[in-house]
Amino acid sequence: MKNYDLGKFIRTHRERVRPEDAGLRTTARRRTPGLRREELAQLCAVSPTWITWLEQGRPVTASIETLAAMADALRLTGAERQYLFTLAGKLDPAVAPDNIGGAEAILNSLIHINTPAYVLDRQWNALSWNEAAQDLFAGWLDQENAVAPNLLRYTFLSPRARALICNWDHRARRLVAEFRADCGRHLDDTAVQPLITDLCQSSKEFAAYWQDYDVTTREGGMRQFQHPQRGLLAYEQTTFHAAVRGDLKLVMLLPLAS
Repeated sequence: MKNYDLGKFIRTHRERVRPEDAGLRTTARRRTPGLRREELAQLCAVSPTWITWLEQGRPVTASIETLAAMADALRLTGAERQYLFTLAGKLDPAVAPDNIGGAEAILNSLIHINTPAYVLDRQWNALSWNEAAQDLFAGWLDQENAVAPNLLRYTFLSPRARALICNWDHRARRLVAEFRADCGRHLDDTAVQPLITDLCQSSKEFAAYWQDYDVTTREGGMRQFQHPQRGLLAYEQTTFHAAVRGDLKLVMLLPLAS
């Protein structure tokens, strides 16, 4: 599965890069945009055949040096570079490994936070949340769902999410790109892959966004919600990665002045 995703990811981003942006001079008119396989091979100091096999999902091995050259040639962002290394089964020197330890302190801290806050695991299931988050996210964190309700299932499969989240299309597309970056090294996980498969089958929007192979970091910023009782609400979202458990994320929504 990872070989296929690696090849698809490389091809998708190769087709997005203009030759001139990669430092190549072109004169002939092209029928298709992006870099040719031969050009990417030249930039990475490998053979075109090797690039072809890689994009076909064959079990070829890439060195750290080749991956770094490819990331530069494809003009990948930091999140995209990390995802490339993860799919190739290599450790990017800039990325620290997950720390192993307990998460009790993270979960217990939520009761002392007055603003909406929740903890997500590797599959983006909510493990814990406070009353403020429960009040905001009706249909997700208000006890109507099973244990460990999933943020992606809520966003794409719940009509209440579409009514609550302002600019739903933009937020949903970005959420998928953030999830792809976040779960890149866990795509073969026995829980992650069935989740992706089910969402692709259940939501045409998720399936389309997932096939875009967009990757981005989970950044903060303003989030707006149209609450059914409280009207328009605006927050500044901040995400913290736990030092004791690298696979857990604490998400906080800080109210903005109206």
